[in-house]
Amino acid sequence: MSSVPPLVLISGPEQLLADRALRSTIDLVRETEPDAEVVRIDAATYEPGELMLHISPSLFGGLKIVVARDLDEAGDELIDEVTALAKAPMDGAVLVAMHKSGNRGKRALDALKKGGARVIEAPAIKSDRDKASFVSNEFRAARRKVTPEAVQALLDAVGKDLGELAAACAQLIADTTGVVDEEQVDEYYGGKVEATGFKVAEMAVAGNAGEALRLLRHALASGLDPVPIVAVLAGQLRQIAKVASAGNGSSAAVARDLSMAPWQVDRARRSARGWDGDRLGRAIQAVAAADFDVKGGGRDPVYAVERAVLTICRERTAR
Repeated sequence: MSSVPPLVLISGPEQLLADRALRSTIDLVRETEPDAEVVRIDAATYEPGELMLHISPSLFGGLKIVVARDLDEAGDELIDEVTALAKAPMDGAVLVAMHKSGNRGKRALDALKKGGARVIEAPAIKSDRDKASFVSNEFRAARRKVTPEAVQALLDAVGKDLGELAAACAQLIADTTGVVDEEQVDEYYGGKVEATGFKVAEMAVAGNAGEALRLLRHALASGLDPVPIVAVLAGQLRQIAKVASAGNGSSAAVARDLSMAPWQVDRARRSARGWDGDRLGRAIQAVAAADFDVKGGGRDPVYAVERAVLTICRERTAR
């Protein structure tokens, strides 16, 4: 007999986690019911009675897994039928209801929970702190260790998209042995535009104009667009400003208040040394002007980003 109950609710907006939860649920069912049929229902094209038709016992027997996606976008017909089914689940079937967020379909959600549904959360992963935890958990689940510096480097390289981040973790887990460190991450992903942008920003906020320009010109010569590089410069300066004004609390406390990871707070604090509010403000203004120029407001995007980098370096070393 399957260890999965007849009602399962996957709740939350993070599609990667929701899809994983769905695959895991199907795999669990098929451990004891290898021939279980999976039927998917689309809320956007739902026809009245479709759910009850699919979930009714088959003449040929066998367990069915009926997946109702996007319950938060469903019409009244599907919500009514899910609600009714939650109150009286059918033998020989598992209903997996997926709901991203919002109040639409709340009646069905309440009925599912009251009916004893297994609830699997798929919360949004947006902040850097949440993404850092996600990476650490990926390695922990694979019984591998990863250094905090490697987590930082991976987020710097591919941290914007959770799917890319998960794929990068999987590749490092599969292709490396032992503890994953920063050098291994740089070997695999150091050439990505995000990683290059962070290296340029690191040199610029440290006032190292020669190295910042060398990295920038190499990146641009390799075909990288100035827009994301300017975005990384802006992000790094904003982090420094936020952390510098957050007081002298512990890294963990400041990270919690600013929705950052503790290592990001530590990095921003190191970068903030040698800066004051006025010079940091002028550097941020220079990057804002470059952002306007590289997005069509100026004639020469390359000149705009180089000027921003030089301004940051000049402000950092000014006294």
